[in-house]
Amino acid sequence: MRRPDQQTTTRPAPEATLGTGNGTGTGPAGPDAAPGAGPAAQSGAPGAGPDTPPAGARSAGPGEPSGPPAATGTPAALPGTAGTGSAGTGSAGAGFTGEPTAEGALAPYLRGQAAEFLRSLRLHHEYSAPADAGGHGAAEAARALRRAARRIGGSLHTFRAALDPHWADQLRGELAWLTGILAREHAYANRLARLVDALHLLSGPTLPAARGARAAGEAAGADAQGRAALGVGAARAAALLERRLTLARTRSHSAALQALGSSRFHAIADAVALLASEVPAPSGHAGRAAAASLLEPAELAEQRLLTAVAALPPDDTGPYNEAQDAAWHQARLLLRLHRYAHEVVLGGADPGLTAPGHALDLHRDAVEAAGAAAAAARTPRIAPATAYALGVLHADQRHGVESARAAFRETWPYATALAAP
Repeated sequence: MRRPDQQTTTRPAPEATLGTGNGTGTGPAGPDAAPGAGPAAQSGAPGAGPDTPPAGARSAGPGEPSGPPAATGTPAALPGTAGTGSAGTGSAGAGFTGEPTAEGALAPYLRGQAAEFLRSLRLHHEYSAPADAGGHGAAEAARALRRAARRIGGSLHTFRAALDPHWADQLRGELAWLTGILAREHAYANRLARLVDALHLLSGPTLPAARGARAAGEAAGADAQGRAALGVGAARAAALLERRLTLARTRSHSAALQALGSSRFHAIADAVALLASEVPAPSGHAGRAAAASLLEPAELAEQRLLTAVAALPPDDTGPYNEAQDAAWHQARLLLRLHRYAHEVVLGGADPGLTAPGHALDLHRDAVEAAGAAAAAARTPRIAPATAYALGVLHADQRHGVESARAAFRETWPYATALAAP
């Protein structure tokens, strides 16, 4: 964990391994692992679910700060350590007078998130009653449920050594399955709204003819014809997207209801209920030593984030390349894990990472929306005007991807992490 208030010129170690350290060599499963894929899998859509307060997540987050504090270097280490790549020690973190331990910081954090999980589950059951089914309250409760599950899963991943490893891996995998199932419906609904709104903007009123030179008038006429052609296919494209994504959302809703009534989910709820009162600790002398301090795993989570950001493709690599999306998704997952570790060790979120986290959420949304437009364009026997509108929509979402990347680079508080090592 580091703070953005001390400037250094140290860059993250390029040899650091991304996505490892869970004891299985398979990468950070945690909050965004693919449903049914076990604790080591990653997901594209569900992280999909927003991550909210106050860490800069996309849909469930409350008001977010306008931007991070200015900084030009990598942050200073947590109190009590020199940290990887740090130039010194900072002041004591909020709520701690010494090095945070599993008993003093992690256990209360996990118990608090478990209690939030159970409260959200109770509210979800209440709002899902026949009289209130499908209401706004049920959706908010589901987001709070996912939010607590992601924080528990992320903390189990980062601080695995301070816990019973077998228990942590098993519960983390089950929580990843649950958050993936619950996030799909919300993700499909947001994707449909985003694409339909974009189509309305792209097929707006015809531009007026330009004044002045004849060439300018001809260009304006060609643009107006293109806008008219887009308008012809936009309505059909919107209808096609609505059919496809509404069907996917309905299936996801049914899958979520089925999951919440399954014995697998009840086993998860029982495990979280036990976690609300007792956090399993590792056994033996080695386990007690691992639980003595949370600083090392928190520093490792941050170092992975800094290394992943440093490895992102530069912004002058030419035309958009879809192969680069995976690196940005990985940075988003690592930023989420770092935020949760910051909450555990320092007792609160890092406001400097709110805007970069929001930019990465927008990046993920734009990538998935572009993929949905491309998939719809491959529908057999669609009219040429519809295909044209979907092509324009796909290009528009790709521009959104590039804009989100630029926003991340502008708001990332540790400037040296964006420089080549």
